[in-house]
Parts: sequence; C-alpha cells; structure tokens
Amino acid sequence: MSSINLKKVVKFYGKTEVVHGIDLDIDHNEFVVLVGPSGCGKSTTLRMIAGLEEISDGEISIDDTIVNELPPRKRNISMVFQNYALYPHMSVRENLGFGLKIAKQPEAVVKQRVSEAADILGLSELMDRTPAELSGGQRQRVAMGRAIVRHPQAFLFDEPLSNLDAKLRVQMRTEIKKLHQKVATTVVYVTHDQVEAMTLADRIVVMKDGYIEQVGTPMQVFNHPKNTFVASFIGSPPMNQLPARIEGQTVVFDDGTKLPVPGHLADKVREGQQVIFGIRPDDMTPEGHGIQETGQSTILELKVDLAELLGTETLIYTSLAGQEIQGKMFDPRDVSPGEVLKFRVSLDKAHLFDAATQQSVSVG
Repeated sequence: MSSINLKKVVKFYGKTEVVHGIDLDIDHNEFVVLVGPSGCGKSTTLRMIAGLEEISDGEISIDDTIVNELPPRKRNISMVFQNYALYPHMSVRENLGFGLKIAKQPEAVVKQRVSEAADILGLSELMDRTPAELSGGQRQRVAMGRAIVRHPQAFLFDEPLSNLDAKLRVQMRTEIKKLHQKVATTVVYVTHDQVEAMTLADRIVVMKDGYIEQVGTPMQVFNHPKNTFVASFIGSPPMNQLPARIEGQTVVFDDGTKLPVPGHLADKVREGQQVIFGIRPDDMTPEGHGIQETGQSTILELKVDLAELLGTETLIYTSLAGQEIQGKMFDPRDVSPGEVLKFRVSLDKAHLFDAATQQSVSVG
C-alpha cells in the first residue's frame, strides 16, 4: 500500500487550464473518491496520477517518490476503466494472468496470483469462460482481478460501474468495498455518482471546474457543505436552496414568508445580509411523519404539488417563495395534489450560505 500526494498540480490542454493547482494528500490504505459533474477534472486528475496524462505544473509523489517523469509501468499502480478492455479470445484465467506473463513472471507465480485473485472475487467457477460468456458484473470482476494480480501499491478506478444496470451497480459497490478490506491497499476512485461516493469513500473529494471544492468524510461533506455547490451535489434528493435576507432574528424569503434564524447560526449572520437558506428534504417533514422532531423547529403550511410514493417514504413536491422544494414523509400514506400539509422544518439541520460568495456562513 502507498500514500499519494498532489502539490499544486496544474493541467493545461493547449492554452486552456483544466486543473487549477490542486493539493491533495491520500493516506496509506485510504479509499478516496473524486466526485463531481462531467468536465470537473476528476478523470484528468486520476490519469495524471496514473501517468497517462503529463502534468503541466506541480508535483505528484507516490510513497515520497516524485513520479512526474516516471512512465505508468514504473509507478506500480493498477487502473480499472469504465471499459473492461478484456481480450475477447482469452479465457478468464488467461485474461487474469496475461499481464504477469508479459512481465515474464515465473509460471508458478502467475498461477498462484491468478488463483488468489479468483478466490477473492468469486471467479473460480468461471476460469474457462471467455468474456462473451460473462455478465457485465462478472466482466468487471475480471478487470479488477487483472489489477489485483499485479500486487500494486494503489488501485485507480475510473467510473468502473457506469456501464452496469442499477442492480449490478449496487452489487458491485459492495464487492469493491469488500475488495478494499481484503486487499488493504490505497484506492482512488472516480465517479459522477454521489451515491457511490457516499457509500464507498473513507473521504470524498468534491470537484468543480478543475478546483477542489471540499474534502472530508462522507458525513462531514453531507452535514457540513462548505458552499451551495457541494450542498446541491451531495445528497439525493438535493438540498432545497432558497434566496432570503436576514432581518433581526428572522430569515425572510422573497414572498415575505419568515422563519427564525437557526440558533446555531445566529452569530454567523448580520442584519440585512442576503443569504441562501438550505434545508434537506429529510429535515422538512409533514408533522407527525418525521423520524425526529426534537430541537429547534418551525411549522410551514404548504400545498402539495406532487407526491411520489417510494414504499418506505413519500417524496413530496411543494413550493415556497416561487421555487419548487421537496420534503419527505417517513410514515407514508396516500397524498393528493392540492392537499395542504403542515411541514415541520428542523432548523437545527438548516444551512445558511452567503448569497454573494455562495460559501457557508459557518466557514471561517
């Protein structure tokens, strides 16, 4: 296993700067997920770590060795791509061992490592099949096995589950997490799917437009987003965000609706400040249908526009100050459009962002 360190890493394509001097330290045996929308620079960053892209400035080190000039084959890392890139004419056994044979490893070493990888990934019964005879999830396991047999210092995953259906993605997320526990090595994983990021990561790195917006554990990023982008990107459904202003001890929305300033943020705001009020749907529940109703809260009477029954919960669409927002009912029943419900808003879980900077008022 290995640590990976990025210092002021910059990437240009021609005259266009796509990664802007990012710093990131990844510890031994840590599972770090780079997450963000398409074009945010996450895959480019991963490819620079792998050596598949040259860095334009800055420094990348693996285990205190600067690798800026090292070719990919000398970095002792393994990469798993969205495209499985298996050899179609080879069996699973041959695909797993091909890289070791090219590296002229002894036959006994190849056999042992292939067997170990097959056992870890549950491929032992599939060794004589070709890729065409495998499901998508099985092919992805073979691709991971091909990486495992090299005994790399770090695994790099570039959106490995994007080609799988929803059920297989859930299954493979579990298998990747188990793999990390068994193999115990450093993992850097790229995805645009925030659910994958939340369920897999020891730490999440949220990126946007070539910048790192926030780094933290899944719950740190979920509960304490540093800005409106992180707040909207992490969490499903996304956080409700409404423009407002501070008047005394109240938050006043554009339509005149007023809520108390959340107590834990009262000393972070100033009179007349333009803010964005944020509340997650989970913390805005019809009275009597929430998980927890303790702490500071207030009531809003709102008309239901649409209700989506999801089995264990109901997602309710309504509007406030001319904007669509969402709440959740955790003890679901049939809800009809036009019905007026009393929503209990948990102010203890509310967020305020400065409207000018988009930063949380809690930052700094």
